[in-house]
Amino acid sequence: MHVVLFKPRANLTPSDRAAFVSALQRAIKEIPTVRGVRVGRRVMFGAGYEETAPDTADFLAVLEFDDLAGLQAYLQHPAHEELGRCFNESMAAGLVYDFELVDLETIASPVPSPKS
Repeated sequence: MHVVLFKPRANLTPSDRAAFVSALQRAIKEIPTVRGVRVGRRVMFGAGYEETAPDTADFLAVLEFDDLAGLQAYLQHPAHEELGRCFNESMAAGLVYDFELVDLETIASPVPSPKS
């Protein structure tokens, strides 16, 4: 699972915003290993944690793959290269993480060291 939290630049033009969305749509359509995509807009409603949360993200994108090889194929695809370029040009902030789904009991185990 590829998780992206991002905040567009305040001065992003409508055409730049459209170019980013178009690049994302192209990557989703053209990269065959993408199995699912969900996007969301941040909501704020007065929860206590909102006061201490960094103002890093207005949007979320979660892309799903069958396995790590599918994620790696996505990251190496030319359509992702275009998306990455648009992302870097358009965002004021962004966080990108990759996850594998596990059982809840896995949380009780130590986190293994990243592979080199």
